[in-house]
Amino acid sequence: MSAHAAMPVQSSRPGPLSGLSARLGLPVALIALPVVIGVCYGFWAASINRRGGEVTGANIALGLVSGAVIAALGLGLLMIQGRLPRELRAAAFGALFGAGTGFLYAQSGESVFGASMMGALLGGGMAAAAFYVFYTRE
Repeated sequence: MSAHAAMPVQSSRPGPLSGLSARLGLPVALIALPVVIGVCYGFWAASINRRGGEVTGANIALGLVSGAVIAALGLGLLMIQGRLPRELRAAAFGALFGAGTGFLYAQSGESVFGASMMGALLGGGMAAAAFYVFYTRE
């Protein structure tokens, strides 16, 4: 005797991010992306700051705070990007990228001027690339 195929049943229980997704009006993947980037950024900032030495509480705190800030700013930018014109949206993505990379460069022991210039150059490149993508897709 053959068995009957069972019909798949949709779970009525929401996932862990579905409530947040509904409140923010963003898909779950767009919420997860800044969180993953924030975790990677925090690990990277902490590892640069410790300079090959042992892990300290200050390194962990720096990683947690910097990762949380990048994740929050990225999520905030994703929430308002639809209301911004393409030029301002590209500038916002460039500013976030430039500030983030400038901060990481400063953690390596470089001067404030060098880190600022590196952040400005990379942020300008990101803004130009983002503007090109937004302009050709809209």
